[in-house]
Amino acid sequence: MTLYDLRKKLERKKGQRDQILSDLKREKKRIIEAQKEIRISKKAQVVIQVVAQETQEELEYRIAEPVSLCLRSVFPNPYEFVVDFCVRRDKTECDLLFKRKTRLSKPIESSGIGTVDVAGFGSRIAAWSLENPRTRNFLLLDEPFKHLKGIATNIKVIQVVKLLSEQLGLQVVMVSDERVPIKEIEKGADRIFNVTIKSGVSNVEVL
Repeated sequence: MTLYDLRKKLERKKGQRDQILSDLKREKKRIIEAQKEIRISKKAQVVIQVVAQETQEELEYRIAEPVSLCLRSVFPNPYEFVVDFCVRRDKTECDLLFKRKTRLSKPIESSGIGTVDVAGFGSRIAAWSLENPRTRNFLLLDEPFKHLKGIATNIKVIQVVKLLSEQLGLQVVMVSDERVPIKEIEKGADRIFNVTIKSGVSNVEVL
């Protein structure tokens, strides 16, 4: 091998060396940028987790409180309504439960359907209050308490509907069969329409 050949080989090696150094510098820069992105992502993840936790807690309160309030107002030994967020199959899901002391159970399995009716009404109020933008201040309910037994509890639930309607500025139109004395219905309603059917014809009377 001649001196010329050795010089060419040396220059080629130098070129390879310079290319490797350039590539190494570029990769180091990419590593630094990637590490910076990782740090930012970790901080963002912490923020997201905090916001998610605060959002869940806010939802728990804004859903559970109206329902628990309705249950407390109607029943002498009420369940507490619990909203439990949990992760299943890598997705956040929400369980709606009844709680008494330390025992949690599904509403339909733990009590009479009348209790579920009252909880369902409270849930409707909670869902309406969470709407953004909120729809018109109006709820149309078709026999929402049809499984609720006892004159006393039905009187209480009428009072609860009236109280929430006044406090929230919410107009409630409710279809209901007559389970309590008409004077109790009059206390809880601004206007009563009595509907009867005779020979297939509906007759509406304003009381």
